[in-house]
Amino acid sequence: MQSPAEKKPGVYTYVSQWPIYSLAWSVRHDKPSRLAIGSFIEDYSNKVELVQFNSSTSDFTTDNRLIFDHPYAPTNLMFFPSDSATNPDLIATSGDYLRIWEIHDDRIELKSLLNGNMSSEFNSAITSFDWAEFDTRRVATSSVDTTCTIWDIEREAVDTQLVAHDKEVYDISWGGFNVFASASGDGTVRVFDLRDKERSTIVYENPAQDGSLLRLEWNKHDPRFIATVGVDSNKVVILDIRFPTAPMMELKKHGASVNAVSWSPRMGHQLCSVSDDSRAMIWEVVRSGFGSDGVDVEPEMWYGATAQINQVRWSPVELDWIAIAFMNKLQLLKVY
Repeated sequence: MQSPAEKKPGVYTYVSQWPIYSLAWSVRHDKPSRLAIGSFIEDYSNKVELVQFNSSTSDFTTDNRLIFDHPYAPTNLMFFPSDSATNPDLIATSGDYLRIWEIHDDRIELKSLLNGNMSSEFNSAITSFDWAEFDTRRVATSSVDTTCTIWDIEREAVDTQLVAHDKEVYDISWGGFNVFASASGDGTVRVFDLRDKERSTIVYENPAQDGSLLRLEWNKHDPRFIATVGVDSNKVVILDIRFPTAPMMELKKHGASVNAVSWSPRMGHQLCSVSDDSRAMIWEVVRSGFGSDGVDVEPEMWYGATAQINQVRWSPVELDWIAIAFMNKLQLLKVY
């Protein structure tokens, strides 16, 4: 099924049947320009849909057989984090539970539902997760119950569960083998090393009044750097974990709350942020000479959408594409 696409040079729009909150790019080299989008419907019944973009014709195609029902709005989506076509074609989703789904040509089937709370029929909501590229058995989840859980998805079992913070944990990101960071309602970014589970390192404390930190992404290409965002904040805080406590820089040019950030996957020095000001901004963040000395860093470029932007993901395969989501629109931006 082909869908109507709004076309401008370098900007390609897919209009979904639902408001979009979560999105993900496929990593497999045999499935280029494939994305997943998750609905945001204030109801139990939500949807996840696979969307295929054809860069030669600039058209999007979908298949009704590759849409599946999801309980509650998925808080995050990720495809299996390997480009090899020999791996199973899987997608993970989070919400009330972490779920792994298997994608076939004509259907998507639930492969496993991972419940870390066996002592109760109730499960605390999972706010986000990150699937480790370097060890694809491992998925790290963050939860409102203050814990972070490391799953072994092959065994479908909890590997490690840590009480990570004093309040809800809103986001989580791997930084390397055995190392991950989390951001919390307690206003801290903490780094954990699974070889020493009793301890964590606070690398940032938000000085704001309501200091909740909602978003965090470790730079996979250059693991010195972490980006984090506070609640109702127009700033993206860049941390250099070699020098904890003081931010390396703050990106402050958005005119309203920042909702999501995404590092450029293989270049390591660029970050895209999106905001309620309807703008997506691309920043050069790791050039020497910049610091937290009050110098206002300007974005390298920015794009204006027609509504508040909820989500952003930089393509891990085709590095000149960025996906954003606002209202019921998925928009692909070509970065020249």
